[in-house]
Amino acid sequence: MAQASSKARRGPRPLPTRAEILEYIAKSPTALARRDLIRAFRVAPGDRQALKALIREVERSAPVERAGKRRFKAAGTLPRAAVIEVTGLDLDGEPIAKPVDWTLETPPPSIVVVQESAAAALGIGERALAELRRQEDGSYEAKVIRTLAAAPDRVLGVFRKIHDGGRLEPTDRRVKTEFRIPLAFAKGALDGEIVLCEAHPSRRLGVPEARVIERIGDSKHPRAVSLIAITEHGIPVGFPEPALAEAAAARPVDLSDRTDLRSIPLVTIDGEDARDFDDAVFAEADPKRADHWHAVVAIADVGWYVQPGSALDRAAQRRGNSVYFPDRVVPMLPEALSNELCSLKPEVDRACVAVHLTINGAGKLIEHRFVRGLMRSAARLTYEQVQAAQEGQTDDVTGPLVERVIRPLYRVFAVLDAARRKRGALDLDLPERKVVMTPDGGVADIRPRQRLDSHKLIEELMILANVAAAESLERVRQPCMYRVHDVPDPAKLAALSEFLRGLGIAGLSLAKGQAIRPQHFNAILRHAKETPYASLINQLVLRSQSQAAYAPVNLGHFGLALRRYAHFTSPIRRYADILVHRGLIAGLKLGPGGLPPQEPEQFAEIGAHISDSERRAAAAERDAVARYATLYLADRIGATFPGRISGVTRAGLFVTLDEMGADGLVPMRGLGGDYFMHDEGRHRLVGRRTGQAYTLGDHVRVKLLEANAVTGSLLFELTAESESKGAKRAVARGGRQSRRSHSRSAGYSKSRRQGM
Repeated sequence: MAQASSKARRGPRPLPTRAEILEYIAKSPTALARRDLIRAFRVAPGDRQALKALIREVERSAPVERAGKRRFKAAGTLPRAAVIEVTGLDLDGEPIAKPVDWTLETPPPSIVVVQESAAAALGIGERALAELRRQEDGSYEAKVIRTLAAAPDRVLGVFRKIHDGGRLEPTDRRVKTEFRIPLAFAKGALDGEIVLCEAHPSRRLGVPEARVIERIGDSKHPRAVSLIAITEHGIPVGFPEPALAEAAAARPVDLSDRTDLRSIPLVTIDGEDARDFDDAVFAEADPKRADHWHAVVAIADVGWYVQPGSALDRAAQRRGNSVYFPDRVVPMLPEALSNELCSLKPEVDRACVAVHLTINGAGKLIEHRFVRGLMRSAARLTYEQVQAAQEGQTDDVTGPLVERVIRPLYRVFAVLDAARRKRGALDLDLPERKVVMTPDGGVADIRPRQRLDSHKLIEELMILANVAAAESLERVRQPCMYRVHDVPDPAKLAALSEFLRGLGIAGLSLAKGQAIRPQHFNAILRHAKETPYASLINQLVLRSQSQAAYAPVNLGHFGLALRRYAHFTSPIRRYADILVHRGLIAGLKLGPGGLPPQEPEQFAEIGAHISDSERRAAAAERDAVARYATLYLADRIGATFPGRISGVTRAGLFVTLDEMGADGLVPMRGLGGDYFMHDEGRHRLVGRRTGQAYTLGDHVRVKLLEANAVTGSLLFELTAESESKGAKRAVARGGRQSRRSHSRSAGYSKSRRQGM
């Protein structure tokens, strides 16, 4: 190494290796020029041209980035001084920050801000010029040189043209103000366009000002709904050119060293509107053992095409997952892979990683074996097709597959389903809604998605394959990105039990020291099934659960009642699955593309990042469906709908419509002439004068007053029929109950005045 000793610097040194040059760059506290490297490595005069060529090669192809004219530094390293923005606090309460000028696709290194005094403390969102010191673990400490203005707030909205510029109507219903956009800051935006703006201080009194930084598209276009969700939640859309080039250069694989699975009639079973096909299944009676089953789950070999450290890998990690909207998909991988080479289309050879599963009559996985193979899907089937074939209604595609493929799959499903029930996995009944689009991008209908045995069949086989993947990674001592689901928080359980008792339903009764298990919730759900509150209680049980996440430390999966679990079956759309594939490839020696050595801290950071990106995607998908529901109802103002109270707040009641699952608000002014008080413990509003009560889960009928397509919000008022029902409940409870409610609510009002 060039920095080794003074003795080494006296005479010419041998030509360095590429790794030695990279190590020198990584350890340098400043950016370097080519001449700095030439001076550092004192090679013989005859080797200088070779050294220059090697430096150019490192600069061209290695993980380094430009840092000014003819200067470069190690990718992921930061200069001695930079502008940083505080993003949160670490476990010790110290501010953590990110560099403002960060252009790489990978997450920036962690920066901990060293606070020399309370006066110098920075708040979240504040910016500062800071001196950065790199630590041994690759993170940085920042010493503030001077504070700067806070980062400008970004606001998405619809541009409304006025005589001297425009006004911004925010799409986020939580933003209660409009912004003035001076003509010079409008960037040519047209009336009705969706625009992304930066809010900034204004010298004028009154409406705050903003400047347009990006024009998104026409708010009246049907595709604007998903564009709003994509922009509001910061979903990455375009792929970097290097990633697109790698995807375009990819080619189909041949058999080579792979296991030939083309004689097995594997089939894909997906929704009618599915856009990528990354799993295929097959099952048969075990020919060697009675009352045993042999199943094969084959998954697209994404790891073959997305190599660790490649541009495709960096882009996929940044996204974390694909995001699905009714009118489009924002894929994790370019379409050349997600819709082509990694899509298990019928009658086409495709690279796969497959697991052979041996299942006994009790539904227990007793053996499994992973192979890297070449498969050919026998058919692309839909859930509805498969269910109809099982019930005797075959078509040209399913007819030849019924006895050999479909019926054995259902027999395996029967034993797996019985095993699931026996171990007590959480059994929630939560209907999903499907937005049906018209050819021109409008909303034709919003209806519940069917839940068929064919859906459950695929779900059980995927769960079993995921369990096999986690077990194999542990056995070969490879890092595993587990899918973890921790036990529920005790405070949430206490609140759930209290509410259930208020409905006359037994809550969670646990003996002292007894651990909570999913079957305790299943008992509640079974008891509630025949009551009017079944749907509500399913939602409340869901809300009481911890949030599932990705982590390299195994916490088990509470909801599935499994000791270990990892996601293996969807590498086209989830980065976690790619990591699991790489671990299996490395640990089982299945060829190139295995998981490189991982630092525990690095793996934990990736887990946190992809957990965040999953939550971001789920929020964007929910928001899009809510806006589509608003569009669907926009021409039905004044119509009445049956629904159920799904939320009780100080602002009013949230009601979910029975017909399509859309949510809207009944504000306090829409509840009648009484003054209503919020009884938080019992999730209800109680009229102070009449005792009229509206409780979470109550059936109501509402009139649609407003459908705001910009914010995706619905405004209702209760009909006379609902008000009458509320009054009858109050009368039935009697005067004493009404007085108790009044006293309890008055106490709440007092605590509100005291700011509690």
